[in-house]
Amino acid sequence: MIAFNPLLFTYLHIINLYKTVIILYLVVFCLYILFSRQPDYFDGEITTATIHWQKDSIQKQTIPKAVFFIGKDVYAVDARYIFRELAENKFVEIIYESNSPNKAVVYSWWGYWITAGELFASLILLFVLLQIAIVMNKNPSAESLIEQLEYKPEKKRRYSD
Repeated sequence: MIAFNPLLFTYLHIINLYKTVIILYLVVFCLYILFSRQPDYFDGEITTATIHWQKDSIQKQTIPKAVFFIGKDVYAVDARYIFRELAENKFVEIIYESNSPNKAVVYSWWGYWITAGELFASLILLFVLLQIAIVMNKNPSAESLIEQLEYKPEKKRRYSD
C-alpha cells in the first residue's frame, strides 16, 4: 500500500492550480482576441490591396501603404507593423468596415489577430497569475499541514457486491 505523502499532495495541488490558471488565461485571451479586433471581424469586409511604398506626409519617410479600391474611391492605409516587412507590389488582404474604409488594416495573423503589445501584456499577466499561485501555495498554514498529515484515504472497494 502506498503511504500518503503530504509533499506530493501539495505538489499535485500546485500542478492542478497551474493547469487551471493556464487554461483560464488561454480562454480569456482567445475570447478577448476574437471580440476586440478593430475593424470588427464579424462585421468587417475583406478585400485585396496592393502594397506601395509611399512618402508619408507626417513623418517624411517612405512607408508601405496598402492601396485598395472601393467603387471609384481609392484608399491607402498604413501597412507597417513590427517584425513584418511587405514588399512593393505585394498583394495582401485587408479588412475594413464599410462605413469607415480609411481605418482598414492588413488582415494577417501577426498584426490583426495578435498584436505585439497585447501579447506582451498578456504574458506579463500570465506570469503574475502564476506567481500569485506559487505564493498562495508555497507556505501552507500549520492547520493545513496537520490536516494533510492526518488525512487517511478511505478504502474503496472496486466492485460492489
